[in-house]
Amino acid sequence: MNWNKLTSEEQIDQVITESASKPVLLFKHSTSCSISSMALDRLLRNWKTEDSDKIIPYYLDLIAFRSLSNLVAARFGIPHESPQVLLIQKGKVTYHESHYGISYAEIMKQSS
Repeated sequence: MNWNKLTSEEQIDQVITESASKPVLLFKHSTSCSISSMALDRLLRNWKTEDSDKIIPYYLDLIAFRSLSNLVAARFGIPHESPQVLLIQKGKVTYHESHYGISYAEIMKQSS
């Protein structure tokens, strides 16, 4: 899976622009949390190569970029959780989930 790393505020505008033509998946990951690591691993194990044509994946390291995570929460109106996925389509969050609720199948279903 080829993640785009979300590391700057300017990229949030880029995510919104990209989401006009293709769904954007934002995975908020805490590198110090075992639940977050498990959720990321489950997503990676299920990801299919052809899914890269359907969704643009972004990865946000919450330890390194916590203030950016807060900005994402404020910008999209979704309270911060970790781990968390946001599916952004046409500039709006159309699906979000956290912890054990993060499901590859559901993400793909919601992105269709």
